[in-house]
Order: sequence, then C-alpha cells, then structure tokens
Amino acid sequence: MAKATPDLSYCGREVRKYDNDRFLTCLFAPAERRESLFALYAFNLEIAKTREVVTEPVLGQMRLQFWRDGLDKVYEGAAVPKHAVMEPLAAAVREGGLSRALFDRLIDAREADLDDTPPANLSCLVNYAEVTGAPLVQLALEILGAKDAEAAEAGRQAGIGYALAGIARAVPFHARQHRQLLPADRMAAHGAKQGDLFELRSTPELRPVVREVAEAAREHLAKARALRRAVPRSALSALLPAVLAGLHLDALAREGDDPFAARVLMPHPLRHAKLAWAALRGRF
Repeated sequence: MAKATPDLSYCGREVRKYDNDRFLTCLFAPAERRESLFALYAFNLEIAKTREVVTEPVLGQMRLQFWRDGLDKVYEGAAVPKHAVMEPLAAAVREGGLSRALFDRLIDAREADLDDTPPANLSCLVNYAEVTGAPLVQLALEILGAKDAEAAEAGRQAGIGYALAGIARAVPFHARQHRQLLPADRMAAHGAKQGDLFELRSTPELRPVVREVAEAAREHLAKARALRRAVPRSALSALLPAVLAGLHLDALAREGDDPFAARVLMPHPLRHAKLAWAALRGRF
C-alpha cells in the first residue's frame, strides 16, 4: 500500500479531511492516477455540500451552474475559471477522457437535493442513491482505465450500495438539518415519526425503516461483487468504498439498526486493515 505524502495537494487535503473513506481507497490506486481521483472526489465534495451551504435554492442553483459552466470550458478546450478544484479537475478530465454525461448526472442530482421533500418510497430512495453515487464510481473507474459496460455496471451497483449505506449511517446528520432521506411510506408503515427524528430521538419504530434501507444497500453491493471479474485490478480502488460500506452496515446491524448508536457513528477501528486485505485479494 502506498503511503500518504506530507505534501498533499489541495484536493488531496480536502478529500482526506471531508471524505476520508474515499481518501483511503485512493492510496490503493496507481500513483500516477491518484491526483485525478483526488480532483474528482474534491469536485464531488463541492457539489454535495451545496444544500448545506446555501440559504435559498436559487443560490444553490447558481453554485451548481458554476460547475456546469466550468465543465463546458473543459470540454470545449477553453481556459477554465481559476479555482482550486476546477483546474485539477480539468486536467483529470482531459487526461482520462472522462464522460461529460456522468458529470451532468451528478450535478443534476445535487440540484434535486435543494428540495427537502423526503423520498416517497424505497424505489425513489434507490433512484436518489443511483444518481448521487453511481456516476462518481463510474468516473473513478474511467480514470483508472476501466471503461467497458460490465465495469460500468459494477460501478453503478457499488455506487448505489455505498450511497444507501451512507444514507442509513447519516440519519442523525440529516436530522440535525431537519432533512429526512428515509422513505416516507416505510416511515408511515412502521409508525416512525418525523418529529422524533428531528428531535434526534432513537425510537423502536425507526429501526425497521433503517433496516430496510440497509438491506437494499447489501443487495446492490452483492450485485456489484458478482461482477468483480469484469474490473481489472488496476481499477479496484474505485470499488473499494464497497468494503467500507460493508463495515458500516455490519456496525449498524450489531447495534440493532439504531443509527444513533455511538458505535455506528464512529469510524471502524480496522478499516485500514480491511481495505488492505481486500486490495491484496483483489476483492471489494
């Protein structure tokens, strides 16, 4: 496993601080591809935090339009705006020949994030997980040279699974923002109350809702793993977040699907070793 250098780029530092799961997976990527991955993941951080940093939807739309306009410049071969993430992202796009459509899906998904209406059902939540998670994994695979259809499908399934696991784990984080990403129909079916959620109360009625989301995450991760042989070892790091998703889901299950349990909120103490073992075996 490659070691993190003390002179990380701006993008590397941002990813290490705010998306440490993916930062760790980057350490298993070929050294010459690592900065491109850092740029991609830093871009994702920039658009993903839009809902958190704006006070009005129109401001969020303006923020996301900056990235659309910047990507227009990138794909036109024009000079891009001076920005600590945009410039290295442009280099990554041009070096890797990355698909514009995947970037558009990610940005469009974050614009939909500006609407706080909870997903109506589990299918809607899976669709949300797909548009926010799958294109990111597929772009990482492209950076690592895996651009065929089977690899893209493995990335799609892994992206959905990782995103769903993250949603289950982030219930308290979203609740503090008075946001509910758990399916409204499952909340009603189990008698879980949004008011309790927003008051950060862990209730027995909430846990089966979280369990259903976690089960859906496991199903998609299993589908991704069934396509393992379609992904070359050189591109494995793009799919290693699935390992960490599995650890998050296991921790949640051990705590009775209580997303407010202290152990669920803590980083897994063996995640470095688990990633290294998975990378050594060529699995995720």
